[in-house]
This record gives sequence, structure tokens and C-alpha cells, in this order.
Amino acid sequence: MEHGVVVVMVPFVAQGHLNQLLHLSRLLSSYNLPVHIVGTTTHNRQAKLRVHGWNHTCNTNIHFHEFQTPEFESPSPNPNTKFPSHLMPSFKASSRLREPFAKLLEEISRVARRVVVVHDFLMSTVVVQDVVSFANVESYAFQCASAFTTFSYDWEEKRKPCLDDDVESYMQLKKIPSLQDYVPPDFLEFVYSNIECQKLNSGNIHDSCKVIDGKFIDLLSKEGICGSTKNWAMGPFNPVSIDNNYLNTTSKRHSSLVWLDKQGQDSVIYVSFGTTTSLSDEQIHELAIGLEKSGQKFIWVLRDADKGDIFKSSSEVRRIELPKGFEAKVEGKGLVIREWAPQLEILAHPATGGFMSHCGWNSSMESITMGVPLATWPMHTDQPRNAILITDVLKIGVSVGIWKHRNELVTSSTIEESIRKLMASDEGNEMRKRAAKLGDDVRKSVEDGGVTRMEIDSFVSHIIR
Repeated sequence: MEHGVVVVMVPFVAQGHLNQLLHLSRLLSSYNLPVHIVGTTTHNRQAKLRVHGWNHTCNTNIHFHEFQTPEFESPSPNPNTKFPSHLMPSFKASSRLREPFAKLLEEISRVARRVVVVHDFLMSTVVVQDVVSFANVESYAFQCASAFTTFSYDWEEKRKPCLDDDVESYMQLKKIPSLQDYVPPDFLEFVYSNIECQKLNSGNIHDSCKVIDGKFIDLLSKEGICGSTKNWAMGPFNPVSIDNNYLNTTSKRHSSLVWLDKQGQDSVIYVSFGTTTSLSDEQIHELAIGLEKSGQKFIWVLRDADKGDIFKSSSEVRRIELPKGFEAKVEGKGLVIREWAPQLEILAHPATGGFMSHCGWNSSMESITMGVPLATWPMHTDQPRNAILITDVLKIGVSVGIWKHRNELVTSSTIEESIRKLMASDEGNEMRKRAAKLGDDVRKSVEDGGVTRMEIDSFVSHIIR
């Protein structure tokens, strides 16, 4: 069935954002909507290389448009700084997509009845000014954090007013740290420049689910915080199970999955801190000792943060050293991976019983979807607030460190204690049960008649009206 409606997707150039909107493209294309993804040559290539859980090459309804931006600096990450300031040149270079995006929009708008632009909130300045020039084009902002976190930003801006009819939510929100505590001024300026464009959006899309933080979706809609009272909670965007067609087209299973096949149910903690933060040598040493002393089986993805261009070679390659003899000591009990790992598949594996994470929303949603509780170790931006949602609202996680001491070394004894609490205690088992139940509810929400499926159906009905 031809709708005469075309979707244009404009992701932000960081991995967690690229991944979410590529997953959303899969969902929307399943409604027989053609989806055009606009990105830089480098970042489109990155997104396609790292997608997991399904095979994008089998989807003929998704079309990539790749534009070369002027050369930008791509320095190595600084392991002594948690915020990825080294990515700012690539963030700013993404603004150069405005001109090619506008030309593509003009071409598509001439042949489509309606063009629906779904853009990452952090790409608003690239998209929105030109969208309003076309009568048959409308834009929807993707809010890239949890609804709890998105609501908290405006709540903080309004000087943290009391929520008279919801004391519990008020108390949970009171725990959030100030944004200025962990976001540098140049990135804040970048964020605020995009906020100015929000009033021109036709609505907002959230990679969240009413099962997870429905009360905050309702608050966002009530307040019109994101520039519109129209909000759709369409998450999880990521697959809720691993596609057999994907497995059949993968020539070889990753070594981590083969290793997990030999482990007992819920016996392994997966450790990964995403793509934007590097740990210092000293912190890596403490983490290694904490993992070893915990006595728990683990998979540890030990790699530096992404550079702005992950394909650009560098003469400065950091060699991350582990304590002498560490890998021999944990042989058979722990697996250290120094490359890209198939996170969604690792979390979906029955042997994975916990996830030590930075709490980026992409990772958090994947963990929640697969029913895996978390040991939260946030580093920057939305992560501290997502961590509060996990530990205090959903109650499916433990904190590794205390946020007010974030600039201090997290000791091996603290790490060991957090792992034992999550993986080998009655309290951890209760969290695991809650996480399993929540994951089951989230997976059911995408089925026919489920709350997420109805949200997606509602959005699609709205844009093809």
C-alpha cells in the first residue's frame, strides 16, 4: 500500500544516537514507509558497521544519503576527562549537513504527498529552519534520553517546583545533580542553540515506553516541555529478540557469545562503558582488581572511547595495560574484549545476569528490554539522571560510586562490593526479578495490542493522515 508519505531520518553523530535512529528506521519501514537516512559519509558507515540484532542490508525500504563534510579534527580521547570533549569538532562539523539536507528535502518534497522529518534533538539547527519552508514537510524531534531525564531538565530550569499531586516523583527528581556539574560550557551552548528550534517541531518521539516511565511521558505532554504537547513513547527501538535472519547471515558468532554458551544462567556480569568515555589507567587497575576479588564471572569490554572519525588512523594508539598476570588469574572466569562487542546479543543471552554500565540511554534501554539489572556508573550528560531512574524509580540497579565523589577514584573494594550486591545477594536477586518482570512487560508492549505498538500505530496513523 502506497501512502505517498516519505520519512527522512537525521541522526546525531555519536554512536548511541546513530544506533537508536537506525533501529527506529527499521520500525517505521515495517509499515511500508520509505525511510531516507541523512548523515555524513563517516557516520553512516559507522552506524551500518555496528548495527546489531538485525541485518540492515536486507531492508530495501531504508535508503542512506551520505554527504562528505569538510575535514574536522579527530583527536584521541583523554582518559582523564569523563566528558568526551574530543568529539566536539565532529559535533560542530555535523552542522555542515544543513545545505545538503535542504537540497535533498526539496527533491523529495516535490514527489511526495508529505515528508516527515524525524531528527535527533541535537540536530535541530540543521533541520528545522528549512523544514518550515515547505508546505508538505513537518518535523518531529527525537528526544534522546529517558522521559524522566527529559522532564527533569525543564523541571530544573523552573527551579525545581514541587509536584503537588505526585510527592514520590518530586522526591526522586530532587536527587538529580545539576547539569552544570558535569557538562562543559561549550557543549551546553551547543545544546541551547538546538533548544531554540523546539517550538517549530510538530511533536516529539521518545525511545521509551509507558511501561518504564509513563508518568513522565504524561508530564511532558501536559507541560508541552519539548515545544509540543504531542509525544509518542515508541520504545524500545532496538529489537526485543535477535532476528533469526540476522543470525543466519552472520558468518561467525562473536567469541563472547560462544563463551557465554558455556556459563550458567544469570552467572555473568557484563562490563562496558559505551563509546564516549575512556577510563584512566589507575581506574582500570582498580576495576580489574574489583572484578577479580568479586569472584563473579564477567565479560569486560576494555576499549578507548570513539574518536570523531573512528576510521581515521592515528600514530597515537593507547595501549591499555591490565595488572600483571590479571588475564591468567581470571582465565575461565572472565573474558576481556578489546574490540567492538555485540552488546544487544550479550545482554539477551541467558547467562548474562548483570550489566555494569555508564547508563547511556541506548545501553540502558537495551538492558531493560532484555530484563538485565544494572550496576550504574554514570559519567556525563544524561547518564547521572538515567542512573537515578534505574536505581530509585525502577529499582533495578545498584550504584557503583557516589556521584558527589565522581572526580575521585572508585576503589576496587567499592567495585567488588557493588558487584557482589548485584550478582550474589538477596537484594540483587530481588532486583533481578524486578528487571526480568519489567523486561517481560516491555517486550509484551511491542506485541499487537501492547502499549508501545499502539503508540507506534498512533504515530504512523498521524503522519499518513
